[in-house]
Amino acid sequence: MNQLNKNKVHWLGNTLKFGVFLLPFSADFGATAFGLVLIGLWQQKFKKIITNPINWGWGLLFLWLILSSLLAVHSRYSWEGLGNFLPSFLMIASFPFFFNSFRRLYQLAWWLVLTSIPVCFLGFMQLFAGWETPLFLHRIGIKMIAYGHPDGRMSSLLMYANTLAFFLVVAFTLSIGLWILHYRRDSIIKNGRINRQLLVLTVAIFFNGIGLIVTNSRSAWGLAILGLMAFSIYLRWYWIIISVFLVIFVVIWAAWIPVYQDFMRQVVPSYFWARLTDELYDDRYVTALRTTQWGVAWKMMLQRPFWGWGLRNFTPIYQEEMNVWMGHPHNLFLMLLAEIGIIGTLLFSGLVGIILAKAMILMTRIHQNFKKLEKNGKINNLSENEADFLLLFTYLVSFGLCIVFNLLDVSIFDLRVNLIGWLLLSAIAGVTYRFHKNVERSPHL
Repeated sequence: MNQLNKNKVHWLGNTLKFGVFLLPFSADFGATAFGLVLIGLWQQKFKKIITNPINWGWGLLFLWLILSSLLAVHSRYSWEGLGNFLPSFLMIASFPFFFNSFRRLYQLAWWLVLTSIPVCFLGFMQLFAGWETPLFLHRIGIKMIAYGHPDGRMSSLLMYANTLAFFLVVAFTLSIGLWILHYRRDSIIKNGRINRQLLVLTVAIFFNGIGLIVTNSRSAWGLAILGLMAFSIYLRWYWIIISVFLVIFVVIWAAWIPVYQDFMRQVVPSYFWARLTDELYDDRYVTALRTTQWGVAWKMMLQRPFWGWGLRNFTPIYQEEMNVWMGHPHNLFLMLLAEIGIIGTLLFSGLVGIILAKAMILMTRIHQNFKKLEKNGKINNLSENEADFLLLFTYLVSFGLCIVFNLLDVSIFDLRVNLIGWLLLSAIAGVTYRFHKNVERSPHL
């Protein structure tokens, strides 16, 4: 690579880092930085981008969305909805060519983890000290409401508690993966000093964990537990899995099992069991329940299974039927089935599935290579292959939790968390495009 190209890559990396740090604070500034990286990658990698077979699939999906919009019941809403997908498709087509090494996955993980610490701190001050942003900052997209939104639930600068919960689930998972990586590579006390990287990651895990609790998002609590269990299986720490199941059982007992329930409700904080039973927020109507929204979305799919009703058409249809405004049905896949039909949903899911399947194949090959080196006695502490495996495993867990989150909510309508989700998928795609044929020559951390 000549010096000019190195400078361009360095500039793209710094701009992307800048965008990742800014994104939770201001969607406008963060997205602008992402846009500059997008333009730069399309200029540098145009031929590779348009000749990549999986990108033909993304192009085909976008054509399907256009056709669906032409046939939409409320076409104006559908054309507006294209704006939620076109930037994401351009991003997944080009960003993988930047994430062509495990080193860049490692850097991205650190950027997101470090960003989460000030986001959590501001959220704590918002919730417990009533901090809020001045009105003049609202004009540039920097907005924090005193005592959270909804009231009493931490939302920090991400406007809504569930949106913050999505971001913290990703940061929490990445921070655990990085902590394990550094713990297995270095000792906690290094050269008579506390390992600074492990110290920062410990703070991040603590902040993100407490942050997830005070967002009061039931789905985020469950996702965090799933993430912990995934890493417990990886480390073979089965006692953690048993402990987690025990805690879950105790909370469920306090919430729903009538045997000695009064006693259990004194033992378990009401913050948890009352949230599960909805007694913490007892003013919810039937039309606000996810099951009601899912039923309407499913009926919409049955009525127009091929083309769907058109993007963003769930909202007016739901309002016509229930006389209540609802932005989405709190399930991405049901929303897609209702709005772009079965074929469009299968194409979307298939393209994501191909990337994840290739990542699983790459993990298998890395593991085989690691076992080969281990058998030959060439392993010292945390090997390069095992570090690669752990990093890719961490990303797959993070993105897998994003998918599960979208079974109970829809993240694409908030620009910040939508970009973070596509960023994770781009990073996974990048290493699989580069190394699925020859793991042994991949650059390591």
